[in-house]
Amino acid sequence: MNIQQIRNATLVVEYAGKKFLIDPMLAEKGAFPPFGPRVGFPDAPRQDQNNPLVDLPTSIDHIINHVDAIIVTHLHLDHWDDAAKEALPKDIKLFAQNEEDATEIRSTGFKNVEVLQKDTVFAGIQLTKTKGEHGRGELIELAGNVCGVVFRHSNEKTLYVAGDTVWNDKVQKEIETHKPEIIVLNAGDNQFLEGGSLVMGKDDVYEVYQAAPNAKIITVHMEAVNHWTLSRDELKNFISEKGISSNISVPEDGESYSF
Repeated sequence: MNIQQIRNATLVVEYAGKKFLIDPMLAEKGAFPPFGPRVGFPDAPRQDQNNPLVDLPTSIDHIINHVDAIIVTHLHLDHWDDAAKEALPKDIKLFAQNEEDATEIRSTGFKNVEVLQKDTVFAGIQLTKTKGEHGRGELIELAGNVCGVVFRHSNEKTLYVAGDTVWNDKVQKEIETHKPEIIVLNAGDNQFLEGGSLVMGKDDVYEVYQAAPNAKIITVHMEAVNHWTLSRDELKNFISEKGISSNISVPEDGESYSF
């Protein structure tokens, strides 16, 4: 398999001969307002900076070229934006987390939308929807439902893309159940000014490492939207201090890994 970090949670995953695009946020730098009161959310850092904070590392045409399927873990703007809706062919295979999201996606013209299940199969690849929590306490209801996905094929290592979730019992159970060899974590510790983490911070990443000490972990969803609080450098320093730099990778936008 090959995993390319594009920007934020946007990934290109080549797995068992198929190319997946996950959570495409394809807008130009600064195209939409910061997460915060202007768009119906609580106060958040960097209200003077529009999203995305950074450019794409390559062209949209290059990103979507020869993509076989899209996976949208949830409909927040930094995972599924207007630029993606405009750029992607309307007949492409697209997987959503539930019927509510699927209906919304279909309403924008996409014709081949399927809801992920525990036993979804695409081109011989097993895709299993996984559970997560997009924050803790009251934030869970505010942030709404999310999912991750496990990829499994006899010719590949098992891949777990956790999605927008903090560390919790659900993530632990998914790791225990699927025993993934490769794990992708959204780890920018994005937060509003009150309420705590919406996705994983460095301590959450360490919990995942402890639950799967033999897995290779890739951390994404970093430094791309205004409410991030954990930088790549801080996370690199943390994992270096813990002595686990060989287990955890912190890619720059555009960087790829093969397994």
